[in-house]
Amino acid sequence: MHAVAEINNNTDPKDAAEKLSKQTTKHIYPDIWTELRALRDMVVELNVHVELLQRENSDLQTRLSSSESELLISKSRIDQLEKENADLQTRLSSSESRIDQLERENAGEVELSHEMFFFVSSEKPKVAFYTALTDAGTLGPYNTDITLKYSKVFTNIGNAYNPSTGFFTAPVKGVYNLQFTVFGYHAGKIAVYVYKNDQRIMANWDNNNNTVHKYFTKSLVLELKAGDTIHLVLPSGWSIYDSSNNQSTFSGSLLFTL
Repeated sequence: MHAVAEINNNTDPKDAAEKLSKQTTKHIYPDIWTELRALRDMVVELNVHVELLQRENSDLQTRLSSSESELLISKSRIDQLEKENADLQTRLSSSESRIDQLERENAGEVELSHEMFFFVSSEKPKVAFYTALTDAGTLGPYNTDITLKYSKVFTNIGNAYNPSTGFFTAPVKGVYNLQFTVFGYHAGKIAVYVYKNDQRIMANWDNNNNTVHKYFTKSLVLELKAGDTIHLVLPSGWSIYDSSNNQSTFSGSLLFTL
């Protein structure tokens, strides 16, 4: 036992140091290789991630380039449309000016035509008409006002009355006498309005009061300019009657020119 102890005690220090170094290296090297492998795996993952980012960036660049091209095309189209709109506005303004000019020229020609027709000679213009309403019996009541068209024309000297519209149009400036008769047959309420152009100038009505026949007659003396119109209107909720006996009539004549 003593001999072994002595041998151990006499071991060379250099050998002991080498033995310790080998043991230390054996413990250190495995940890380094593990870290290196982990770092290598991390680098691989980072490279893959970088490639993905580069692809996404390339796609974004492509889409951005495409969007910029579309934006340029859209801006060019907008500029073109704005130019076309400006051209249309100019043409529209020119057309409106031309229409106004034509309307003025036409109004002057119409007035001149009337004057030439009625004043080509020294004779007084002849204007007279007499009409009856219808053979259909009772008209109304309706839920809206209607223009009465006196369809039976017995006299229309000067052709100033139009049976298709119910309008009398003054051919010359002058004073006119107009008359109308409104008849009701078993009707509770009879009425008629008189319009000059678009303005109501007279309203007439009467209740039948359960009698079989009811009528009234009115006359007007009006100063009219050439082109003024007169027409009669059946108001909403009221009635009028006419038959082959011509109970409801509308007539007029020119008294003198001005």
